[in-house]
Amino acid sequence: MMQTPLILSSFITRAERFFPNKMVISRTSEETIQRFTYKEWAKRTRKLSNVLTELGMEKGTKVGTFAWNHHRHLEAYFAVPCTGAILHMINIRLSPEHILYIINHAEDEILLVDEEFFPHLEKMAPFLKTVKHFVIMSDSKELPETTLQNVHSYEALLEQASDEYDYPEDLDENTPAGLCYTSATTGQPKGIIYTHRGLVLHSYALGLSDAMGIRERDIAMSVVPMFHVNAWGMPFAGVFFGTSQVLPGPGFNPSVLLDLIESEKVTITAGVPTIWLAVLKELQQKPRDISSLRGIVCGGSASPKGLIRAFEEQYKIPFIVGYGMTETTPLVSMSVLTSAMDDLTIDERIEMRATQGLTMPGLDTRVVNENGEVPWDGETMGELTVKGPWIASEYYKDERTEEAFKDGWLYTGDIAVMTPDGYLKLTDRTKDLIKSGGEWISSVDLENALMTHESVYEAAVIAVPHEKWMERPLACVVLKENVVDDDSKKEELKEYLKGQFASWWVPDEILFVKEIPKTSVGKFLKAALRDQLQDHYAVK
Repeated sequence: MMQTPLILSSFITRAERFFPNKMVISRTSEETIQRFTYKEWAKRTRKLSNVLTELGMEKGTKVGTFAWNHHRHLEAYFAVPCTGAILHMINIRLSPEHILYIINHAEDEILLVDEEFFPHLEKMAPFLKTVKHFVIMSDSKELPETTLQNVHSYEALLEQASDEYDYPEDLDENTPAGLCYTSATTGQPKGIIYTHRGLVLHSYALGLSDAMGIRERDIAMSVVPMFHVNAWGMPFAGVFFGTSQVLPGPGFNPSVLLDLIESEKVTITAGVPTIWLAVLKELQQKPRDISSLRGIVCGGSASPKGLIRAFEEQYKIPFIVGYGMTETTPLVSMSVLTSAMDDLTIDERIEMRATQGLTMPGLDTRVVNENGEVPWDGETMGELTVKGPWIASEYYKDERTEEAFKDGWLYTGDIAVMTPDGYLKLTDRTKDLIKSGGEWISSVDLENALMTHESVYEAAVIAVPHEKWMERPLACVVLKENVVDDDSKKEELKEYLKGQFASWWVPDEILFVKEIPKTSVGKFLKAALRDQLQDHYAVK
């Protein structure tokens, strides 16, 4: 067979050749939506490659982006790696300390920055050790006032650049293409290098019918940020398959997302549960026509069954839960329903949808504990391990590699069970499991159950110290609007749980809170809850 390299530049060629009139629809401000054909986008992408090369980008150079989801970010997704350089997508929601750390750790030399974020990086500039140029991404060619040297306008640079660039066709497919860092709930963020080969194979996987099934006739909207695990790979796959893409841009909210779905006839979209909870609330208060959707993909944390049921039953939209992490590019599994499940009741279907689903073709997963690989009984817990061609083999310049990568497997830190059908079901993170009287309690199972109650908007369960049982679960609950937070409601929720779990699983106390702290990517930040409560809360 021919040994042709799997490289991202082939995506540009394919989109321009076969799908020149398909669209990139880019919301760049509250008032502005810009539209580019793939033919126009490809020209701009080659211009950006020329611009960055003139600024000193060469093979192996790290180019950082600090930006929302828009067409300029999509141009950078290809303009940088297709030359042999490495695109570092920086999470704008990290703390200043973590942002400074990862820019210096990555050794970024050029930063592409949305204008609204430039003041944040300007303050860090004296402490950035390797950055030589700032390129301001804005609809305007005017530069913000600054005392920094080597600050450029993205659009002004592109205006003067050539739209011809010969991308190397003999680039080794194992060449680094992208770099993302974990959101770091503890310690410093950890970097993951993505190769051309890994990203290309991951894009193929997203096109599988039993994955997202991304295809030419789709209109795909990446709600998950482009700085978070490559927006789950959707921008790459969209270009590859000639899919029209809707990029929701800066400061979007549920209303904006629903308006875009309705006006642009979006067919497939993806984001974290907190996004879809808010979208559902907005949809119920102000209905929109979302009938164009053929599926919503949800991941990042466990999806409440009530959320799944609402979209599947009320709106007839498949709500597909996926699993992955920064280290896995990220797709590992999806809760697609097999033909053997055609006769399931709606409740049984929701149960399967709420799992993390079937392992993607090309990957291997197993759940292991101290006794080896666990039986497929849906009950025996162990740590989920993964291997495959788009799974990382190490952290970037980080000694923590030894903890996570062993014997050719990635040890995810996620506790899971395997159902008799071979579906993965996460029960917790290793650090979030609750051990009460020597027995494990899954905080995720309790949270999911609480969030099916009609009064509950969000719920997070953490372990608190106990003098007899060592640890007991404490439920922190955000109630829906106009629900009274009194002792009778606490007892009602406890009774609700008693109907679903062994009595010793039920939290001794339920604490009503106004909000649950979240990570930069919308996951419950349980470490913050534990810090807030450890000195004040010990259930006896």
